[in-house]
Amino acid sequence: MKRSLVTRILLSLFPVALLTGMAAAQASTTKSSKTAKTDSAMAAPASAELLDINSATKDQLDALPGIGEKYSQKIIDGRPYAKKTDLTRKKIIPAATYAKIKDKIIAKQQ
Repeated sequence: MKRSLVTRILLSLFPVALLTGMAAAQASTTKSSKTAKTDSAMAAPASAELLDINSATKDQLDALPGIGEKYSQKIIDGRPYAKKTDLTRKKIIPAATYAKIKDKIIAKQQ
């Protein structure tokens, strides 16, 4: 009821072009909130697939983008890690390589 009253008042006060723009803004806001819900729902399963750099095998580390035999061995040799950012802090891998894998790894405490 309140919404229709507000709509009537707005229609009598503002030009139709302005209201058309407001309707588009409302539709955009609704779409954004739906997209945010979908994105958060998609992010949840990804967290279950994170690779623990403190316990991953050499083959698992090799499979990460930008990580080859050399870096995977350096990661293993540098264990344990308190945080995944220790990979760059301790100069195990370059920042550019870390940027490729940061969303795929985790450093669990044992």
